[in-house]
Amino acid sequence: MSVYGGPEVSDHQILIGKGEHPVELLARMANRHGLIAGATGTGKTVTLQLLAESVSRLGVPVFMADVKGDLSGIARPGQEHPKISERLERIGIENFRFEAAPVTFWDVYGEQGHPLRTTVSEMGPLLLARLLGLNETQAGVLNLVFRIADDSGLLLLDLKDLRAMTLFVGDHAAQLRTDYGNISAASVGAIQRRLIGLEDQGGERLFGEPAINLADFMQNNEQGRGMVNILAAEKLVQSPQLYATLLLWLVSELFESLPEVGDRDLPKLVLFFDEAHLLFDQAPPVLLQKVGQVVRLIRSKGVGVFFITQNPQDIPDDVLGQLGNRIQHALRAFTPRDQKAVRVAAQTFRPNPKLDTEQVIGELGVGEALVSTLDRSGRPSVVERTLISPPRSQIGPITPEERQRIIGSSVLYGVLDKAVDRESAYEILKQRAGASAEQAAEAQRAQQERAAKRRGSGSYRGRQSPLEAMVKSAARAIGGQLGRQLLRGILGSLGGRGR
Repeated sequence: MSVYGGPEVSDHQILIGKGEHPVELLARMANRHGLIAGATGTGKTVTLQLLAESVSRLGVPVFMADVKGDLSGIARPGQEHPKISERLERIGIENFRFEAAPVTFWDVYGEQGHPLRTTVSEMGPLLLARLLGLNETQAGVLNLVFRIADDSGLLLLDLKDLRAMTLFVGDHAAQLRTDYGNISAASVGAIQRRLIGLEDQGGERLFGEPAINLADFMQNNEQGRGMVNILAAEKLVQSPQLYATLLLWLVSELFESLPEVGDRDLPKLVLFFDEAHLLFDQAPPVLLQKVGQVVRLIRSKGVGVFFITQNPQDIPDDVLGQLGNRIQHALRAFTPRDQKAVRVAAQTFRPNPKLDTEQVIGELGVGEALVSTLDRSGRPSVVERTLISPPRSQIGPITPEERQRIIGSSVLYGVLDKAVDRESAYEILKQRAGASAEQAAEAQRAQQERAAKRRGSGSYRGRQSPLEAMVKSAARAIGGQLGRQLLRGILGSLGGRGR
């Protein structure tokens, strides 16, 4: 059945556009991942929107990060426009109709979508170390903080839990040395300072409960269309480490949580990550290695990941080599470095004897791309210069009022909006400190009374007992948090898992 008639998606094929022949993406190969690259203003966002709505029409849920604020238009049907009509005629698409995709909006800050939270324990020490910008020694101490919390049965749900636990560990380093080794006071101080900085960036809103249930991302509407989950990231991307860590956590949590499904006619979920270079900037080698491993293996869970960036060189080679579907928009070669980037991008494609790929990359117009997708055997097709098909949904953002209406009509409305602060490390340490303080005070009073009787009058203040020292340091770890209003918000191979 031709993709030119009717819904533009048939036999699980998605029409990307037309070159010498129709250029299609086999949906069953979407879990082999993909790359959408090109300079600013060349059409990457529209291509992303086209793929996302097409995948949704097949009944596959989508998650995408909206860093510019213009992907919300996918929630509204597009409108007639001479340029769109011209494009449809040139490609040969008949019976084209504008239509919206079903959308769920998410926002870490809870302003432009449902709150998206996870817990400190689920994020794990490795990703948190990257988020906090810790060096190797500091990251080792953070790992010990998690280990001690686990051994003590203390949940780390939000940042105040982590701050209290870190202070407690630092103040009791001597007592803990036998079981856990040396704990550097300087590293504990560095972690505390970085946590304060993370709070200043609004990071405390990411951590707490109710935490996101991954099943919420994998829903269909009443017509069987896959929900398009849009993360409002205009504000979030201003904190690049926070943005990158959240997306890496999402991939890793999906990998840990989903069962193996093998090859499927349709993927279970497709992720689109814009500004993908941020995921890898300044990441330590151990994290890059694990991310590469997760990307390689997550396809067996039925999850496809598309990275959107300006230059293929922004993606580590270990990851880039796994991106079987390639859509390359124009690159401009103004400098020797740019020329090298163009050459490298051209070399990633299977050559087409009818095209000088390196030359064409610099000649592509807006809405054109070099495209190579995987065939039914998983082999990359010969690269083809392609005129990209227009999306059916609106190009550009919807109004704030429309966004709020969609949020308010969602089945998730009111479920995640109110933060819950259940008993965890902070509260338990606070209770223990309070109980121990009463015991210590009673013991001290009795000691003072005995001393006064021996001396006949007056009072005596003895040396601080080890119990008193521990109680006071625990109280100090907790006391600094009193009065603060904090919203509460597995990595398995990338960290520690636990609730």
